[in-house]
Amino acid sequence: MARQFTQQRLLWMAVALLSAALIATAWQLQHSRAAALTQKDIDAAVLRTLTTQSLPSPSAMAADKIMPSVVRVLSYGKDEKGKEVEQGVGTGVVIVDKGVILTNLHVVNGADRLKITFYDGSESAASVTGAKPENDLAVLQAHTIPDDLPAATMRSTQDLVAGDGVVAVGFPFGIGPSVSAGVISGFDREFKSPEGKQVIGNLIQFDAAANPGNSGGPLVTMDGEVIGIVTGILNPTSARTFVGIGFAVPIESAAAAAGLPPF
Repeated sequence: MARQFTQQRLLWMAVALLSAALIATAWQLQHSRAAALTQKDIDAAVLRTLTTQSLPSPSAMAADKIMPSVVRVLSYGKDEKGKEVEQGVGTGVVIVDKGVILTNLHVVNGADRLKITFYDGSESAASVTGAKPENDLAVLQAHTIPDDLPAATMRSTQDLVAGDGVVAVGFPFGIGPSVSAGVISGFDREFKSPEGKQVIGNLIQFDAAANPGNSGGPLVTMDGEVIGIVTGILNPTSARTFVGIGFAVPIESAAAAAGLPPF
């Protein structure tokens, strides 16, 4: 009986030792496999991901970031018979989430009534609360504000150079929001309005497509940060269409119009 007990005890000990040996072997194999992972393996995995998945372009990512802060601005006046008519269409950008919007002064100048259309499709009346005529800028206050209205992120133009990528978002000829991409062509440019009544200086020149209706819209970096407010296009002919030269007021001047601190 004692011999049988001893044999059973030895058997259980053997099983325990075998189990321990199997666990130790599995642990060693697992860690040896992890240690065998090389930088070449990692690079290959990343390459497979990049080649099998479509990533959005920098322009698309910039547009996606700024779009919720872009609004359409409709101005209304009265005709000779005193009937209300649509006077013009432009673009604006929300710079404070309380419904403070930047646009061009020429978009709203002389209007009897303003209507804002937000990204979510909701509409609001708006009032002009400030203006900076020397920069063709106006500040609007929306009367009705959507929930969770996002304000655009603004950034200094000081470290930007010609050739940096930019995106313009707006409502050219009322169509939009529309996105166009290009580069900064230069700085410190001057632009005279087609009517020849005003010369605006210290402008950013860019080549992203812009047309009537883009006025007042944001010019943004590839990070979706606002660096300027689109204010005009240069066309040596009488046509009001884009030929590759657009101008934007630097955001430093635009922010000052709204009473925001300088960068």
